[in-house]
Amino acid sequence: MANKQADTGDLFTQPLRLPCGVEIPNRFAKAAMTEGLATQEGLPTDALNRLYGLWSDGGAGLLLSGNIIIDADHLERPGNVVIDREAQPDMQRALEQWASAATRSGNQFWAQISHAGRQTPKLVNPQPSAPSAVKVALPGGNFGRPRALHDAEIESIVERFAVCAGAVKAAGFTGVQLHAAHGYLLSQFLSPRTNQRTDRWGGSLANRARLLLAAVAAVRAEVGGNFPLAVKLNSADFQKGGFSFADSLQVAGWLQDASVDLIEISGGTYEQPKLLGLAGLEPEDPQTVAASTLAREAYFVDFALAMRASVSIPLMVTGGFRNSAAMREALASGGVDMIGIGRPMCVLTDAPAQLIAGLSSLPRYEREMSLLPRPLRWLERFALFRTVATFAVQYWYYGQIESLGRQGSSNPDLSVFSAARNTLKQEQQFARKRNQRAD
Repeated sequence: MANKQADTGDLFTQPLRLPCGVEIPNRFAKAAMTEGLATQEGLPTDALNRLYGLWSDGGAGLLLSGNIIIDADHLERPGNVVIDREAQPDMQRALEQWASAATRSGNQFWAQISHAGRQTPKLVNPQPSAPSAVKVALPGGNFGRPRALHDAEIESIVERFAVCAGAVKAAGFTGVQLHAAHGYLLSQFLSPRTNQRTDRWGGSLANRARLLLAAVAAVRAEVGGNFPLAVKLNSADFQKGGFSFADSLQVAGWLQDASVDLIEISGGTYEQPKLLGLAGLEPEDPQTVAASTLAREAYFVDFALAMRASVSIPLMVTGGFRNSAAMREALASGGVDMIGIGRPMCVLTDAPAQLIAGLSSLPRYEREMSLLPRPLRWLERFALFRTVATFAVQYWYYGQIESLGRQGSSNPDLSVFSAARNTLKQEQQFARKRNQRAD
């Protein structure tokens, strides 16, 4: 047993050298998770510093921030950090403090840069911008019908990605990741289901990928060639008529040619939350990818194994990993270069250090959680209730992140109902203050 743990430790602690020349000290990454801890104006706070200080001490070679938004009118959720213009002194100081806390243990800290597009909550923007006027097909009325972006607005979005990347680099972040997954704006452009344009930004895959590749080029020009630039890319949307794995393979090749240093493979959208390991309200569109036993542990590892045959760029997989042996097998396969850990680090902030020390598995906190009382949990057999329950459980993790940021410790005894109620209350207060400022 001791030898097996030593072998695992050696594999986990092997540095990863990126194409740009930067080295990540080990193979664990704290995956991006939305925090909701910024000020009303989108500035980082002491709570974010405290949270990322804890995660920096937790042993991961790489920390990824939650969504840093490039347009204040297109938040992924209230409380996002927003960099939508040249950073003013107060923003730059706040970014520097955040970066300092998040790198205090010698790890990498990359900014995840994003635009929510049509997945902007209605309480933030009742008519968000998107590639086309295709509304998010979820019950509850939380998302408004979007309007299609004009050509000049799309060009402005490219510039905003570069401005944001320049600001975080100047503040001490050690890399950036463009979020082109999970149904956010770059992902919306990639999917023919949400991008129904007939101009140079729509139609063929090359046109649908134009915004992503333009943003990558602009960011690379801004940050230089020796600064890590990553992309989070869907393996597929898993929706009929959406972005497919064949599309993903082609885009990955283009990203490699565009000097991207790492691709994080994920999948799904709000409508098809494969990213959470669950199905949506419609049947999942299957993808032709060879299955392995590892897929039972991590949702997207088989897509990484298949993608490795086409690209040499380092690949990261997040979603579902809990067992040390499965993580080790994924790394040994050559298809996965980085293991992303998300939800477990909302409670076990030093999960990477514990895995390196020999911990055999991470807890799955969500197994026993439900918004519904036990006598009514049979309702979760129905897709609608299952989807509602899924997003409610997500609020429990929001509650853990808030507790870590504000108190310095998690709150595992928090109920799903209380977490959902608290989060919704905070978001409504945020929207009310935002509207008052607008008036």
